Amino acid sequence: MHFKTLFIFIGLFSYACNNNAGSEKGHHPFLTANGNDENPYHHIGDIPMPDGFARVAADSGSFGYWLRNRELKKDKTVYKFDGEPKYNQTAQFAVLDISVGDKDLQQCADAVMRLRAEYFFEKKAFDSIVFYDNESGSYRFAPPYNRQNFSIYLNKVFGMCGSASLSKHLKPVGSFNEVQIGDVLIRGGFPGHAVIVVDVATDKSGRRIYMIAQSYMPAQDIHVLKNPLYDFLSPWYLVNDRPLIQTPEYTFYATELKRW
Repeated sequence: MHFKTLFIFIGLFSYACNNNAGSEKGHHPFLTANGNDENPYHHIGDIPMPDGFARVAADSGSFGYWLRNRELKKDKTVYKFDGEPKYNQTAQFAVLDISVGDKDLQQCADAVMRLRAEYFFEKKAFDSIVFYDNESGSYRFAPPYNRQNFSIYLNKVFGMCGSASLSKHLKPVGSFNEVQIGDVLIRGGFPGHAVIVVDVATDKSGRRIYMIAQSYMPAQDIHVLKNPLYDFLSPWYLVNDRPLIQTPEYTFYATELKRW
């Protein structure tokens, strides 16, 4: 089936899909297969797009550009903080090469904060590394500005901040059609959940696709998520009018998109 025809299929039947819908099985039209155990892509920005799409521009110093250039592991296995493989190994397309630590701390919203903090740490924009707890108490990264102290700081943030507090301090995005790299799908709660948009692409007609990544409970490697509804599009997701966004392990409302 031609890819354009597949998009028409999505448009016609998007509302017929529900939270229990299975994935569309079959030949993947644009991703190169390389076995089940090894990821062939070095960075998020190396993952191919469907025909006719191009990645949105991102300034070289921006958070979006930084996310797009995160390295991926060759090993597609998601490991927990204790070094054991996660029970469910079907959710991930690829695994980011970023530490999960050795404590059960870097879970969903924590992974989002880790990526944001790593971006500023790499830029040496240390004054920008600040997060807030549920009572709006601030946690700022303070000297010495080295990797050891950074790890200690993040563990404190992960222990005091979470999806509830992060959701409070992010700004709602008016329309999901405006999704950008770095945006966060988040439901604040105890527990809630959060995933981060790590890439976005568009075609000439204005259709928009995006890629998301998560950690989960217990703390585990940050990983790019598959699209559980449309295997032929995975790991990309299509922006459409559906009120729900189904990921492999959680379902969000489109209204839960937020921005830094």
